[in-house]
Amino acid sequence: MAKSRRGRSRTGPEPVVETVDGGVAELRPDRDRPRGWTLLLDGAPQSHVDLDDPTYLDFAYQRRLGHIVDLAAPPGRPLQVVHLGGGALTMARYVAATRPRSTQQAVEIDAPLVQLVRRELPLDSAWRIRVRGADARAGLAKIPDGWADLVIADVFRGARTPAHLTSVEFAAEVARALRPGGWYAANLADGPPLAFVRAQIATVRTVFPELCLTADPAVLRSKRFGNAVLLAATGELPVAELTRRAATDPQQGRVEHGRALLDFTGGAQPVTDATAVDSPSPPPAVFK
Repeated sequence: MAKSRRGRSRTGPEPVVETVDGGVAELRPDRDRPRGWTLLLDGAPQSHVDLDDPTYLDFAYQRRLGHIVDLAAPPGRPLQVVHLGGGALTMARYVAATRPRSTQQAVEIDAPLVQLVRRELPLDSAWRIRVRGADARAGLAKIPDGWADLVIADVFRGARTPAHLTSVEFAAEVARALRPGGWYAANLADGPPLAFVRAQIATVRTVFPELCLTADPAVLRSKRFGNAVLLAATGELPVAELTRRAATDPQQGRVEHGRALLDFTGGAQPVTDATAVDSPSPPPAVFK
């Protein structure tokens, strides 16, 4: 039985805390934005939503995913998007707001979390967002061949990406679901010595010939734990524009591509279903 605590005070909304399959979920109000909320799972921040402005992206990695959404097609053109990992559906809301008439499918294994988000952070009834309760890879397998313009993977069990979503076989399943020219974007979390990110680049490269990686420079230099967004495609990527946007972000990022990305990979080998492991756990200090 889920346990919930909610209410309002004179200073504004109070946190909503509820037990879900993945642990303890908390929706924490953003004191700077009247209808802004941060979703945390077991104390780890997962996503942020502003119900008044779904185009507002608070987390740096989500802004980098937003750049990808913006560049995936001419402005305003509807997209068909698959979101692996639902969370608070931040990126699905962003797509719906910036590209009306887009058709989206979100796959989230944690049904109580989906219920919490739908109840406390309701979606606009006009948005074409279908939320499927399933494991991300099982849900991806149900997507028709060539259906998606964009697949976004942002899947964490606790604070780690499950191993079966990191393999060559998984990347091939993503490619199957993409239309010709479609893009795959993955949110990766890693820290020194970045062995997981390097292996993911090598793994995805076996399926997609074009890749680029965006992250905080300190993360890329193995100075701290953080997020990196990997973008992959079979055709040319807008590297110059992504680089410009990353450089002008409030949390400045850097883009690696081509020879520099190959050198960054450092000889890492692809992983398969037989050898894949979960992404590393973040150090406790990350969430303090």
